[in-house]
Amino acid sequence: MNHLNSIILEGNVVRQAEFSEPAKGFKVCKFPLAVNRFLKGEDGNGTEEVSFFEIEAYGKVAEYCEKYTTKGRGVRVVGRLKQNRWKDSDGKNVSKVFVVAEHLEYKPIFKKDDSQKDDKESSSEESSKKEKELTVF
Repeated sequence: MNHLNSIILEGNVVRQAEFSEPAKGFKVCKFPLAVNRFLKGEDGNGTEEVSFFEIEAYGKVAEYCEKYTTKGRGVRVVGRLKQNRWKDSDGKNVSKVFVVAEHLEYKPIFKKDDSQKDDKESSSEESSKKEKELTVF
Protein backbone atom coordinates (compact mmCIF):
# COMPACT_ATOMS: atom_id res chain seq x y z
CA MET A 1 0.00 0.00 0.00
CA ASN A 2 1.36 3.42 -0.97
CA HIS A 3 1.25 6.13 1.64
CA LEU A 4 -0.23 9.49 0.80
CA ASN A 5 2.27 12.12 -0.38
CA SER A 6 0.39 15.05 -1.87
CA ILE A 7 0.73 18.82 -1.59
CA ILE A 8 -1.06 21.86 -3.01
CA LEU A 9 0.64 25.25 -2.92
CA GLU A 10 -0.51 28.58 -4.29
CA GLY A 11 1.79 31.57 -4.47
CA ASN A 12 4.03 33.73 -6.64
CA VAL A 13 7.14 32.78 -8.57
CA VAL A 14 10.19 34.41 -6.94
CA ARG A 15 12.51 34.36 -9.98
CA GLN A 16 12.50 33.21 -13.58
CA ALA A 17 12.22 29.44 -13.99
CA GLU A 18 15.42 27.59 -14.92
CA PHE A 19 15.04 24.95 -17.65
CA SER A 20 17.61 22.26 -18.34
CA GLU A 21 17.98 18.93 -20.08
CA PRO A 22 20.60 17.05 -18.01
CA ALA A 23 20.20 13.91 -20.15
CA LYS A 24 18.83 13.55 -23.66
CA GLY A 25 15.03 13.56 -23.41
CA PHE A 26 14.95 14.25 -19.65
CA LYS A 27 13.67 17.82 -19.13
CA VAL A 28 13.72 19.65 -15.81
CA CYS A 29 12.35 23.05 -14.84
CA LYS A 30 13.07 24.56 -11.41
CA PHE A 31 11.70 27.68 -9.71
CA PRO A 32 11.16 29.01 -6.19
CA LEU A 33 7.61 29.76 -5.02
CA ALA A 34 6.69 32.25 -2.27
CA VAL A 35 3.52 31.42 -0.34
CA ASN A 36 1.99 34.06 1.94
CA ARG A 37 -0.08 33.33 5.02
CA PHE A 38 -1.89 36.04 6.94
CA LEU A 39 -2.35 35.58 10.67
CA LYS A 40 -4.13 37.56 13.35
CA GLY A 41 -2.24 37.84 16.62
CA GLU A 42 -3.67 37.97 20.14
CA ASP A 43 -3.44 41.76 20.02
CA GLY A 44 -5.72 41.80 16.96
CA ASN A 45 -3.01 42.99 14.58
CA GLY A 46 -2.42 41.06 11.41
CA THR A 47 0.96 39.63 10.53
CA GLU A 48 2.23 37.98 7.40
CA GLU A 49 4.22 34.76 7.24
CA VAL A 50 6.06 33.98 4.00
CA SER A 51 7.36 30.52 3.16
CA PHE A 52 9.59 29.68 0.20
CA PHE A 53 9.47 26.33 -1.60
CA GLU A 54 11.69 24.91 -4.34
CA ILE A 55 9.59 23.46 -7.16
CA GLU A 56 10.78 21.00 -9.82
CA ALA A 57 8.84 19.83 -12.86
CA TYR A 58 9.78 17.07 -15.29
CA GLY A 59 8.91 16.10 -18.88
CA LYS A 60 5.97 17.87 -20.56
CA VAL A 61 5.17 19.81 -17.40
CA ALA A 62 8.75 21.13 -17.46
CA GLU A 63 8.31 22.30 -21.07
CA TYR A 64 5.19 24.30 -20.17
CA CYS A 65 6.93 25.53 -17.04
CA GLU A 66 9.77 26.97 -19.12
CA LYS A 67 7.30 28.76 -21.36
CA TYR A 68 4.85 30.26 -18.84
CA THR A 69 6.58 30.46 -15.45
CA THR A 70 7.85 34.02 -15.11
CA LYS A 71 8.95 36.03 -12.11
CA GLY A 72 5.97 37.36 -10.13
CA ARG A 73 3.41 35.13 -11.84
CA GLY A 74 0.80 33.53 -9.62
CA VAL A 75 0.73 29.75 -9.83
CA ARG A 76 -0.96 26.82 -8.11
CA VAL A 77 1.22 23.71 -7.82
CA VAL A 78 -0.19 20.26 -7.19
CA GLY A 79 2.45 17.67 -6.56
CA ARG A 80 4.38 15.62 -4.05
CA LEU A 81 7.26 16.07 -1.66
CA LYS A 82 10.61 14.51 -2.52
CA GLN A 83 13.71 14.20 -0.38
CA ASN A 84 17.21 13.82 -1.77
CA ARG A 85 19.94 12.55 0.58
CA TRP A 86 23.70 12.51 0.10
CA LYS A 87 27.02 12.88 1.92
CA ASP A 88 28.88 16.15 1.54
CA SER A 89 32.63 16.51 1.05
CA ASP A 90 33.15 16.26 4.83
CA GLY A 91 31.22 12.99 5.02
CA LYS A 92 28.21 14.55 6.77
CA ASN A 93 24.70 13.44 5.85
CA VAL A 94 22.80 16.17 4.01
CA SER A 95 19.23 16.25 2.74
CA LYS A 96 16.97 18.56 0.77
CA VAL A 97 13.18 18.44 0.54
CA PHE A 98 11.45 19.97 -2.49
CA VAL A 99 8.14 19.78 -4.34
CA VAL A 100 7.78 17.80 -7.57
CA ALA A 101 5.08 19.50 -9.64
CA GLU A 102 2.66 17.09 -11.28
CA HIS A 103 0.10 19.74 -12.23
CA LEU A 104 0.40 23.53 -12.65
CA GLU A 105 -2.30 26.17 -12.94
CA TYR A 106 -1.34 29.73 -13.82
CA LYS A 107 -3.14 32.80 -12.50
CA PRO A 108 -4.34 35.39 -15.03
CA ILE A 109 -2.04 38.19 -16.15
CA PHE A 110 -3.90 41.49 -16.22
CA LYS A 111 -2.73 44.46 -18.25
CA LYS A 112 -2.21 47.64 -16.26
CA ASP A 113 -3.38 50.08 -18.95
CA ASP A 114 -6.28 49.18 -21.24
CA SER A 115 -6.88 52.74 -22.49
CA GLN A 116 -4.82 52.37 -25.70
CA LYS A 117 -5.92 49.55 -27.99
CA ASP A 118 -5.22 48.84 -31.64
CA ASP A 119 -5.45 45.75 -33.85
CA LYS A 120 -2.15 44.33 -32.59
CA GLU A 121 -3.26 44.63 -28.97
CA SER A 122 -6.61 43.02 -29.79
CA SER A 123 -4.87 39.95 -31.21
CA SER A 124 -2.48 39.82 -28.27
CA GLU A 125 -5.49 40.13 -25.98
CA GLU A 126 -6.96 36.99 -27.55
CA SER A 127 -3.73 35.07 -26.91
CA SER A 128 -3.66 36.55 -23.39
CA LYS A 129 -7.15 35.17 -22.74
CA LYS A 130 -5.95 31.73 -23.80
CA GLU A 131 -2.91 32.07 -21.52
CA LYS A 132 -5.10 33.10 -18.56
CA GLU A 133 -6.90 29.79 -18.75
CA LEU A 134 -3.72 27.72 -19.06
CA THR A 135 -3.65 24.58 -17.00
CA VAL A 136 -0.86 22.03 -17.31
CA PHE A 137 -1.38 18.38 -16.43
